[in-house]
Amino acid sequence: MLIRSMFARPKAILLAALLIALPGSGDSQQMKVTDNGYLDTQGFSVMLYQDTFHPIFVDEKHAAMEMILHGQRIATNGDVRLVPTPEQWDLVAQLKGQKADRDHNRLTAQLSFPTYQMDYSLEVTAEPGGVRVSVNLDKPLPEKLAGRAGFNLEFLPSIYTGKSFAVDGNQFGVIPRSPQDPMQQILPSADDPKKLPYQEEWDKAKGYTQPLPLASGNGMTLGAEDPLYRVTVSSETGPVSLYDGRDRAQNGWFVLRTLIPSGKTEGAVVWHIRPNLIPNWTRPPMIAHSQVGYPPDFPKVAVIELDPNFAAPKTAKLLRLDVDGAYTNVFEGPISAPTPWLRYRYANFDFSQVKEPGLYVIEYGGERTDQFPIARDVYSRTWQSSLDGFLAVEMDHVSVREGYRLWHGVSHQDDARQAPPNTQHFDGYSMGANTDSSYKPGEHIPGLNVGGWFDAGDYDNIAPSQYSVIENLSLAYKEFGLKWDELSVDETGRSVEMHRPDGIPDAVQQVKHGVLQVLAQYKSIGHPIMGLIEPNLREYTHLGDAASITDERIYSDTLGPNEIDGNYSGKPDDRWAFTTKMAILQ
Repeated sequence: MLIRSMFARPKAILLAALLIALPGSGDSQQMKVTDNGYLDTQGFSVMLYQDTFHPIFVDEKHAAMEMILHGQRIATNGDVRLVPTPEQWDLVAQLKGQKADRDHNRLTAQLSFPTYQMDYSLEVTAEPGGVRVSVNLDKPLPEKLAGRAGFNLEFLPSIYTGKSFAVDGNQFGVIPRSPQDPMQQILPSADDPKKLPYQEEWDKAKGYTQPLPLASGNGMTLGAEDPLYRVTVSSETGPVSLYDGRDRAQNGWFVLRTLIPSGKTEGAVVWHIRPNLIPNWTRPPMIAHSQVGYPPDFPKVAVIELDPNFAAPKTAKLLRLDVDGAYTNVFEGPISAPTPWLRYRYANFDFSQVKEPGLYVIEYGGERTDQFPIARDVYSRTWQSSLDGFLAVEMDHVSVREGYRLWHGVSHQDDARQAPPNTQHFDGYSMGANTDSSYKPGEHIPGLNVGGWFDAGDYDNIAPSQYSVIENLSLAYKEFGLKWDELSVDETGRSVEMHRPDGIPDAVQQVKHGVLQVLAQYKSIGHPIMGLIEPNLREYTHLGDAASITDERIYSDTLGPNEIDGNYSGKPDDRWAFTTKMAILQ
């Protein structure tokens, strides 16, 4: 047994250890395969490849084996992986088939790593108190995967950060708020299959590192002090190790992992997973309403999501906030007959007859919503935060400041280089044999370092969304006369200040900012293009100031990697321009 974070165990923790050793409260709640093809009992569900890994983005944290405990998805990505803490683009198995066996309450997935000639099945079977998970190989583990292939299951950090972990029921530690594990270098084998160039470049840049485990033992309990999310995993076939995936990436989860031993096939890895099940637990109702609110004469219908086992009251209430902080019941009415859909049931609460302006909440089944208004001008202040907040922060090629905060400096002044032909980018951009451009692959295309907005989640400048924003803002300005002015925009000085009027409507300035990029494409290339995007994963995964993604200097192949000559450098970090012809209106 290995554990690297120890502390004295108070009585409460010792009591938790005793509880862990006792049969779980769910021993009598045998899981069964549902009509939707997953294992379920009251308060606990296990899914197996209800969702698959994405063909381009790969790991999106909702694939393979997943567990939902007391209404929260606590774990995902349960499958064989080749490293302890995989990242988004690391290799995953190919799904060949799956089956939900209702007679034996068992889920099975047939999987393969064809490049390693490794085929196996992953089985999740109901048993008293939880599930049995087994990895069954068609033939013994290939020698090159010994010490590398293991069964992983990832647990959600927002639930388990700061909570305890227990090894074999008697050794305890706390999962830290920030990762702090020693890292080790694990170099790829010389005869490993060749990765895609951008994957190999990414691994090399990060140094092929993996964290050492926080702890290892025959059994591991997470969240011993939390009755809602306490779960225990015990292994028949080898130690269970706990890893912190945040050591490698900010979106990393906590990983439990058992290596696949050499020479075994059937039951190469066998786990028993025991969640703590609260007897007769039901998920509280979730009440969905318009967060913006409702005009007095509009229909007003809330949707209530119900646990199938919840004894649903027949009526809901609408309460109005009074000046003294009290709530007055102004309407009580029936909910519609609940309708099943997938995991839950859904009912409507219609309170359209309430028209008096004010702030309201809905109360149902012991739950109360946040406040929302009923008012004639309820939609008059719903769009401003998008126009002079979100869109302002997303403005490319300028600096954006809000009071004391600099959202980002002037970005991507080195835009852009011609993307090479026959290129499939990891973010979905693609270039065929014809680049529709007069520029050579890798050559700087002048004039593209103006205007446009970042993609919502990344720092690429994707053309189709730019066109939509330009069109929508233009029509909105014409139709509604949007004279709203809360931005100062200086395109010449490449500076934007939020909450500082400059006498020009923000919608006009945003349209201009988008058009500047489109016109630059026409001027430099002759037509609209797909967009501009970072050339490698090191830049693509950047989470800091957009101005620090690149060195802001135009790449020159006549300079060394660290050489600078005025506005030129030998660092090929400039974004790629995917120059395939793109029609503005689809």
